Amino acid sequence: MDFVKNIIGKELSTFEKKFEDAVRSNTPMLDRILKYIIKRKGKQMRPMFVFLSAKLIGEVNESTYRAAALVELLHTATLVHDDVVDESMERRGFFSINAIWKNKIAVLVGDYLLSKGLLLSTSHDDFMHLHILTDAVRQMSEGELLQIEKSRKLNLDEDVYFEIIRNKTASLLSSACAVGAYSTGKDEKKTELMRVFGQKVGIAFQIKDDLFDYGKEDVGKPTGNDIREKKLTLPLIYTLNNTDKATRRKLIFMLKNENKNKESINFIIEKVIEAGGIRYAEAKMNSYRDEALEILHSFDPSPVRNALEDLVRFTTDRKY
Repeated sequence: MDFVKNIIGKELSTFEKKFEDAVRSNTPMLDRILKYIIKRKGKQMRPMFVFLSAKLIGEVNESTYRAAALVELLHTATLVHDDVVDESMERRGFFSINAIWKNKIAVLVGDYLLSKGLLLSTSHDDFMHLHILTDAVRQMSEGELLQIEKSRKLNLDEDVYFEIIRNKTASLLSSACAVGAYSTGKDEKKTELMRVFGQKVGIAFQIKDDLFDYGKEDVGKPTGNDIREKKLTLPLIYTLNNTDKATRRKLIFMLKNENKNKESINFIIEKVIEAGGIRYAEAKMNSYRDEALEILHSFDPSPVRNALEDLVRFTTDRKY
């Protein structure tokens, strides 16, 4: 990651100041909440993908900074709303917005961030940015709703799982790459190529996130969290489809009726590891990563391309 920051360190530093300015509010309570969010920012991977995709095609400009701010505003809005939907009290190791200020305020804060992103684009006539990112928001909403629907029925279909993560997670990362590329090149073919690249990285990123649910590392959310929420991720789907009938029945019963019981969660995790669910998911993740790198290598060698490759590998090798 150090090499990545060497390539776009100046841009990230400038972006942070511009982003803080973009989310300021004259409403005291809202301003306090926004400062709380900014102080507990994540890895800023999506802005990194925006800037590197932009530099791969051309020179970073004001349009690129607005694109990065739009991506980060929409991403932050969806995280705030996600915590309400998931009834999550924790985000990145700290209390979530809804845990401190309750659901009503959290929803309104998410709406505010979304509106700031839309205003940022419309006030500068960045209509292509808006088109790319609003389509991502549509996909994310559809993915979230599909996941809620399928969790009630315990989806065992791998194709449905990939449809959910393609919409819910990969859509925003693919949009970050696309909007970055468009901001410096205005080349629709290269923009589409970077969108597909970002989608494959986004799928690999989500599989890695799902794998954390079965590990022991402290990643800002408790192990077994997806099981508690009856989210059938790839390691578990593989296990249910590749185990004997008795074990399958027992696992499904636990998921439906004992999904909050610690011993049952540990039993499910053990069975997933025994059945090879972790190995299978890792192989799929690496396959998507390699497909993304194949697209990246269609561009001429450069320090920017190398930095993007490092960032792609970080998504699958990270420990948090």
